[in-house]
Amino acid sequence: MIQTPLFLVLASLCAKALMQSCSLLGQPALPLLSSEADINIGAVFSLHREPHVKTHNFTSEPQPTSCIRLNLREFQFAQTLIFAIEEINNNTNLLPGTTLGYKIYDSCGSISMAIRSAMALMNGYGETLSDTSCQRPPAVQAIVGESSSSPTIGISSAVGPFSIPVVSHFATCACLSNTDRFPTFFRTIPSDYYQSRALAQLVKLFGWTWVGTVRSRTDYGNNGIATFVEAAHELGICVEYSEAYFRTDPKDELLRIIEVMKRATAKVVVAFLALGDIIPLLNELALQNVSGLQWVGSESWITSKGLSETKAYRFLTGAVGFAIGNVKLEGLKEFLTSVHPSKAEPNLFLREFWETAFHCSFENIPNGGSQCTGSESLLTLQNQYTDVSELRISNKVYTAVYAIAHSLHSLLMDAVASNETRRNILVPEKVLEYLRKVNYTSKTGEQIFFDSKGDPAARYELVSWQPDGDGTVQFRTVGYYDTSMPSDQRFVLNHGDMTWAGDQIMVPVSVCSQSCSPGTRKAVQKGKPVCCYDCIPCGEGEISNETDSNDCIPCDVEYWSNESRDRCVLKYIEFLSYSEIMGIVLVFFSLFGTLITILLAAVFYIHRETPIVRANNSELSFLLLFSLKLCFLCSLTFIGRPSEWSCMLRHTAFGITFVLCISCVLGKTIVVLMAFRATLPGSNVMKWFGPLQQRLSVLGFTLIQVLICVLWLTISPPFPYKNMHLYKDKIILECNVGSAVGFWAILGYIGLLAVLCFILAFLARKLPDNFNEAKYITFSMLIFCAVWITFIPAYVSSPGKFTVAVEIFAILASSFGLLFCIFTPKCYIILIKPEQNTKKNLMGKTAPKSR
Repeated sequence: MIQTPLFLVLASLCAKALMQSCSLLGQPALPLLSSEADINIGAVFSLHREPHVKTHNFTSEPQPTSCIRLNLREFQFAQTLIFAIEEINNNTNLLPGTTLGYKIYDSCGSISMAIRSAMALMNGYGETLSDTSCQRPPAVQAIVGESSSSPTIGISSAVGPFSIPVVSHFATCACLSNTDRFPTFFRTIPSDYYQSRALAQLVKLFGWTWVGTVRSRTDYGNNGIATFVEAAHELGICVEYSEAYFRTDPKDELLRIIEVMKRATAKVVVAFLALGDIIPLLNELALQNVSGLQWVGSESWITSKGLSETKAYRFLTGAVGFAIGNVKLEGLKEFLTSVHPSKAEPNLFLREFWETAFHCSFENIPNGGSQCTGSESLLTLQNQYTDVSELRISNKVYTAVYAIAHSLHSLLMDAVASNETRRNILVPEKVLEYLRKVNYTSKTGEQIFFDSKGDPAARYELVSWQPDGDGTVQFRTVGYYDTSMPSDQRFVLNHGDMTWAGDQIMVPVSVCSQSCSPGTRKAVQKGKPVCCYDCIPCGEGEISNETDSNDCIPCDVEYWSNESRDRCVLKYIEFLSYSEIMGIVLVFFSLFGTLITILLAAVFYIHRETPIVRANNSELSFLLLFSLKLCFLCSLTFIGRPSEWSCMLRHTAFGITFVLCISCVLGKTIVVLMAFRATLPGSNVMKWFGPLQQRLSVLGFTLIQVLICVLWLTISPPFPYKNMHLYKDKIILECNVGSAVGFWAILGYIGLLAVLCFILAFLARKLPDNFNEAKYITFSMLIFCAVWITFIPAYVSSPGKFTVAVEIFAILASSFGLLFCIFTPKCYIILIKPEQNTKKNLMGKTAPKSR
C-alpha cells in the first residue's frame, strides 16, 4: 500500500521531466497584419525600407529591432494580398466552406529579418516550445513574398527542406529557377533570364553597341547583368563599364560611380537596379546636373510613378525598359482607401501608415505640428499606396494568392472525393504537389501556370517614358516581348514617334566607333573591346558589301574589286585588238608592207624582160616577193581576240612563210655563188643548181618547217589561255604555245636558215659583178638576225599584249629589212637609172685575170 503512492509520485516526476519546455530567447517575431482562419497563408513584404540600427552596450537585453521609413508601395502589395483573400472568402465557387487567413510579416529590406519571418511562419510565434512543437503542422500552408531576390533566396533556403511553397511576386533573379537549391519556389513574375536577354535584343535593335551598366549589388542585380552581358556579347554589344551599388554604400562609392558615368563615352546606361538602390543614384545625378544619357531600365523601377513624377528626374525622359503587363483590379481602389486605424484592432503599424500618409501624428506635438484626427480621407491622397494606375506588380501578388487558393481548392476537392480528412491531406507536401499542377485563367484573361522550374510564361510590355503636353511623364507601351510566341514573333516594336534622352526626336547614337561603310572592314583597336575598331579599306581584289563587315571577301579568280571595294566586277580582258592605237599602227604597217610588196612585184613584172630582173633569177625574186607579202599579212593573225584556230594559224603561218622567204633568199645567195663559179674556166657548176634545183631546194627547206608545224599541232598545239597571274586586276588573253619545244624549234629552224644565208652572202659579198646581189643579201640578213636576236629577250620580258606586239614588230621589221635591202637597189635602177639597166653595164666588171 505504501509503494503505490510512491510509484505515482515517481511517475509524475518522470513525466514532468520528459515534457520539459523551453522559453524563446528574446521576444517572438509577430506579424504586423494577421487574421486567423481555416487555412492560413503567410506573407513577407518590406513594409519598411530598412531596420533601425542601434548600438548595443551589452549590459542589458536588447530591444526588438525596429524599422524605419515606411514603404507605401510594399504596403499596397500587402493590402492587395488581403483584398484577394477577402475576395476568395466571398467566392462560393472557390474553396467553398473554407476561409483563408493571413499572417503578414515585415522584413524591413533585411535578409536576416526575412529569414526570421519565414521561421516564425513555419513554427508559429509562441514564447515556449515543447517536444510536441515540431510535430504540429506549420502555421501557414504557403508563403507569398518577398519582393527582392536576396531575401527570397533566404526564405526559400529556410523553408525548402520542410516542403513549404514560397510564391514570390517580384523576386526575378534567374538563380531562383534552380530546383536543386530551391525545390519549393514558385513565382508569378518572369525570371530575369528572359528580361536580361530581351534587354540585350532591345539595345541591339536600336543600334546601341557601346553601353554602360549599373546594377544593384545583390543577387537580383548581379545575376541580371551577368545574363545581359552574356547575351550582349553574343549580339556584338560591348560594355564600357559595369558598376555595382547598394543603398547602404558610403557616399564616396556613389560619387565614384557617377564620375565613371560622366567620363564614359557610352551614351546608353542599362540600369538593373532595385527601386531602393536607384533613388540615391538619381538624387546625386540630379544634384550634379548629369543629363544626355539614354536610360534602359529593368522592371523594378521602369514603371515607378514615384520616379516619373519627380521633377528632378526629368533627365530620365525617353527611358525604355521592359515591364510586367498592366491590369485593372476591380474594387481594389475602394478597398485600399477604406483602410483606417479605427477599423482594426489597435495596430501600431496602421497608425504609422496614417501618420506617414497624412504627415501628421496621433501624439501631442509640442512644436505645433499637424495633429491626426482620424477624419482624414485617403480618397484625397495621390501617392504610391492609393495610385492604382500601375498595378503591374500588385497584380502579381493577387495572382500568387489565387494560385495558392486554386491549388488548395483542387487538393480539398480530391480529399472529399477520396474520403480523406482535411488534417491528413492538408500537409505541405500535398500543397506543393498541387501547386505545381495549378492551371487556370485569371479574371484578367491571363493563363496562369508554372513550368518545371516554377516560372510562369515570360510576357513583358516595352515601356517608354514620354513627356505629356502638361509637362508630366507618361508610360507609353511601345511593344511587347512574349516567350510563348514563335521565336521570330516574340519581340514586336511599334514605337512610332518617340522622344528620347535630351528631348531628341532621333534615336540616340551610342557606339565606340562609327559604322564601317561597304568597302571597308573592322580592325579592332589594340587593348579595347571589339566594338572599338578602325575602318580599314579592303585590299585589291577584296570587297565588303555590308556595313560593319568583319572581313573582306576575296573576289573569284575572274573578278576584281571595283574602286569603292564594295562589288566584284569581271576583270578587264586584255589582248591586242584592232581598235586600239597600237593595233591600228601595226595593221597600218602590215598593210603598207603588203602594198609596197605588191607594187614592187608589179614593177618587176612590168620590167621582167630587163637585164636586172633576169640577171637576179626572176623566178626566185617573184617567189620571194610572194613570201614577203605573206609575211606582212601573217602579222594580222596576231591581232584580235585569240581563238583556238587563230592561235594555231598565227604561229604556223609565221613559221612557214618565213622559212619560204629565207629559203628564197638562200637560193638567191647560192645562185650568186654558183654564177661566179660558173665564170671560171672549165667550171660546170650551174648545171647542178639550175632552176629545177632551186625550186626543189626552196620546196625542201619549206617542207621541213611544214613537218615541224604538223608535229607541233598534233602533239601539243597552241591554244587560247587566260593569264590571270601577270596582272591582278586584268586577264591577259593570249595564245599559249602549248609545246615550248615546238615553238622554239620553228624559231630555231628559221634562225638556222638565216645564219646559213648570212654566212654564204658574207662570203659572196666581194664577188666582182657590177651588180652583186650578195652584199645586199648580207645586209638584209644582218638586219634580220639582229631583229630576231633582240626579239628573244624582249619577247620573254614583255608583259601581256606587248608580247604579241613585240612578235609582230619583229615580223614587220625583218620583212621590211628583206624587202628594202634586196629590192630597193633594183627598183632604183629600173625606175630612176634605166640607162644602167643593160647587160653591158651589169657585166662591166669581170673576174680578175690570172697571172
